[in-house]
Amino acid sequence: MPKKKKEPEKNLNSLKARLTDENAKDMPALDQPITEMLEVNYMPYAMSVIVSRAIPEIDGFKPSHRKLLYTMYKMGLLGGARTKSANVVGQTMKLNPHGDQAIYDTMVRMTRGNASLLHPYVDSKGNFGKQYSRDMQCAAPRYTEVRLEKLCEEIFKGIDKNAVDMVDNYDGTLKEPVLLPTTFPAILVNSNQGIAVGMASNICSFNLAEVCKAAEEYLTNPECDLLEFMPAPDFSGGGQILYDKDQMRQIYSTGKGSIPVRAKYNVDKKNNLIEITEIPYSTSVEIIIDNIADLVKSGKAKEISDIRDETDLDGLKITIDCKRGTDHEALMTKLFRFTKLQDTFSCNFNVLIDGSPRVLGVADILNEWLKWRRTCISRELTFNLEKMKKKLHLLDGLSKILVDIDKAIKIIRNTELEEDVIPNLMKGFDIDKEQAEYVAEIKLRNINKQYIINRISDRDKLKDDIKDTEDILKSPRRINTIIIKTLREVAAKYGQPRKTELISPEQTPVFEEHKIIPDYRLHLMLTRHGYLKKHTMNSLRNAGELKTKEDDEIFMGFETENKSDLLIFTDKCNLYKAHVYDFADTKPGDLGHFLRSELEMEADETPIFMISTQDYKGILFIAFENGKAARFPINTYETKQNRKKLLKAYFDGSKPVGFLFLDEDDDPDLIVTSSLDKAAVFKSSLVPLKTTRTTQGVQLLVSKKGSVLKNIMRLEEVSVNDPEYYRIRKLPAIGYYIKEKTLEAKQISFEELN
Repeated sequence: MPKKKKEPEKNLNSLKARLTDENAKDMPALDQPITEMLEVNYMPYAMSVIVSRAIPEIDGFKPSHRKLLYTMYKMGLLGGARTKSANVVGQTMKLNPHGDQAIYDTMVRMTRGNASLLHPYVDSKGNFGKQYSRDMQCAAPRYTEVRLEKLCEEIFKGIDKNAVDMVDNYDGTLKEPVLLPTTFPAILVNSNQGIAVGMASNICSFNLAEVCKAAEEYLTNPECDLLEFMPAPDFSGGGQILYDKDQMRQIYSTGKGSIPVRAKYNVDKKNNLIEITEIPYSTSVEIIIDNIADLVKSGKAKEISDIRDETDLDGLKITIDCKRGTDHEALMTKLFRFTKLQDTFSCNFNVLIDGSPRVLGVADILNEWLKWRRTCISRELTFNLEKMKKKLHLLDGLSKILVDIDKAIKIIRNTELEEDVIPNLMKGFDIDKEQAEYVAEIKLRNINKQYIINRISDRDKLKDDIKDTEDILKSPRRINTIIIKTLREVAAKYGQPRKTELISPEQTPVFEEHKIIPDYRLHLMLTRHGYLKKHTMNSLRNAGELKTKEDDEIFMGFETENKSDLLIFTDKCNLYKAHVYDFADTKPGDLGHFLRSELEMEADETPIFMISTQDYKGILFIAFENGKAARFPINTYETKQNRKKLLKAYFDGSKPVGFLFLDEDDDPDLIVTSSLDKAAVFKSSLVPLKTTRTTQGVQLLVSKKGSVLKNIMRLEEVSVNDPEYYRIRKLPAIGYYIKEKTLEAKQISFEELN
């Protein structure tokens, strides 16, 4: 009989008991496969974080938000006086056991004082810090006071009419709502960020009036263009969105994408300063000041003489003092390019729908919210219907008493025992127990015909209301009408103008780095130890001996322009990209720039070749020790991102013995030599042009007796008596023995570096 598979430990208490037993040291290690370990221990934790902590639900709240707001609602803080934050925190712990500091941090972000939300839910008094400041800390909860904002009336409307499910709290002593019956799409109105396990959510805020209008239009026409009604997000910090309609449509469709936001500023030409009054929602004042300070220190913002934070009770303000003659607009385009004055908000509309995380577009979110809102309204109407039917039932019993009030009084007066009053009324007037109890509870002073007639006179209206409510429950169109009416009321009552301005990227000046960089001819040289020497043509003409280390030497050099890109190849098959202007000019007596440290190369990495280009046109020719050669265009190194390091810049299967940079229209004669003292002359085009930089190329010289390729150069750079003797016209070739004693190079050549 096969051995039964050992079940994973499921009872935590029994496991602890085993581990604390006095004989636990002799107990063998628990043999649990990693898959079972993940399933039993890790997956429940991951799902708990996703479902019960980090991802917002369709009502627009995470559990911590919902528990806090519901506690404040039950405390009577909707329309009541403010109370100490510490009081609210303590009461919230009955629903949220995560600790007082976590609860207070949640409250702080929801307050008007912190300015994180476009439409705050908590009216606050005291210091709650600021969303746009990293260092401005909030006061302790014993010093601050809070109550619910008026907007929360729309958050809790219908909660006492069974609009949402109520569940037990963590210890079963209280009830709390699963969701809050928000009457508007709060999920889109206020920003919400959360990091779960393996996923995250980042929902930006939209203008309340625009969201309500978009929801109304979507309800009547699901095919409508939502961009017409809510064109873009609206951030609490204001700023300007570089508005690209196609990009925004993509975000609305997929729920993912990036929104570029830049700061707002004013120029005071009289005092020669710039005042920044609004910054992107995703950054802070301190980060921006640090960015600008670093820019000044590096010499890239020489126009700035001082920068300071002048934020006060009137709001945010960063002041930049400029030097005389500064072009303020040009300076701001530079700051937008190099600092967080322009930043991006990364959208990830991940929402919990029926307990499952889903990344939804704006239309899908509105659709899910409308389905859920219809459910809330139906439950609320059902609750009202049951109340009205119960009231009608009681009034029907009261109407029977109207026939003979004296009889009712006589029955009650002649009944000897109190417990017999209800049964006697039921028998005397043919009514049920609920109706009899209702009649018996009427005060003596109210047992008169006028009182009873007044009470039952609304029966007809009540019947009409019941019929109308039943009709609404059967009619989705009428429920939609209720939703539309509520959305219009919310927009009219709580709507506000947009804070974030929309500007066109085409009309926005863009920083062009090349305009401020001086361009001139210069000479670059590379030494075997990896030093880069950058000399102006004038300093090179007047230079004496170029200084290098004793065991070092210059092995290549060329003329180029200061605005060119510099591509540096290393012996680790890596490519480092830089700009020539990134390196300061050197004097003839300087050793130069040590590339290993300046480009952050590996400790044992050495540059072996470099080229410069402005248009990435040209051909790179590489010969390898194994006898192969590769030819491919250098535009394979052109990248849209400003990447500084490219891995696998060329074939890594053999050591390179020579690099040549050729013009696209150039087909020079090349000469290659091997360790067997053989040589071959050939046209560069004999090696076919490939499209990938990692190509191993084609066999150039056939390896004989373990021979290897030693060198490759242009034929014009070498003194050869009879070059046609070495000419080959097909590949691979065996080459020809060298007749000359040496092949003398006319100038510096590429040789082995090790």
